[in-house]
Amino acid sequence: MPDRIFADPRLAAIYDEIDGDRRDLDHYEAILNQLGVHSLLDIGCGTGELGCRLAVRGIMVIGLDPAQASLDVARSKPGADLITWLLGDVTALQPLDMDAVTMTGNVAQVFVHDEEWLAVLSAAHAVLKDDGHLVLETRDPSYRAWEEWTREQSFAVTDTVAGRVEHWVELTDVAFPLVSFRHSYRFIDAGDLVTSDSTLRFRDCDEITATLGANGFTVEEVRDAPDRPGRELVVISRSTPM
Repeated sequence: MPDRIFADPRLAAIYDEIDGDRRDLDHYEAILNQLGVHSLLDIGCGTGELGCRLAVRGIMVIGLDPAQASLDVARSKPGADLITWLLGDVTALQPLDMDAVTMTGNVAQVFVHDEEWLAVLSAAHAVLKDDGHLVLETRDPSYRAWEEWTREQSFAVTDTVAGRVEHWVELTDVAFPLVSFRHSYRFIDAGDLVTSDSTLRFRDCDEITATLGANGFTVEEVRDAPDRPGRELVVISRSTPM
């Protein structure tokens, strides 16, 4: 089940405003352009920011997400009518013939159990052409980002479509490689506090490379995420016949 931050209509409606600047997507656009991508499956597309940017450039995009509220937001954006939006899980898709698959943001880390992570990689391989590419982002566990997830370091106030919202994140548990935390949103005008609990799986570069290799991918490049150098990695891998 998707976390409340994505599945609650009230939180999904303010997600983009809270998330702020999406300069990280410039990097993904550049990568996909470099790879000559004409068709893309965006796993965990969320509110559709990347897909809409690519669709208006003429790329055929399928946006897949398990959260209906996030897809409802995505469908309201310019370029959304050019995209096929699917509610659900990549493991339920029929084989496709895509140039690329993306998992941006935290998507690769929400699959906390080995069996579900391997199933997602297998499904991603099945929807790609031979020599298609999987591009994913993951936090580098050596940075220990969770140590910064405190109310003091994350507290902010944002003007949104729902009025002013105070928001922050707090660590709730570390049972490495699993890290759990809570997002809190205080809707000032309404006086409501809404929380969303999440758990992420941290995998280092060696584990990512090994699991990709076991599912028909060859890692071509690992880059520092340009918007978070030293904190996050962007992994570019190529699909090979199995």
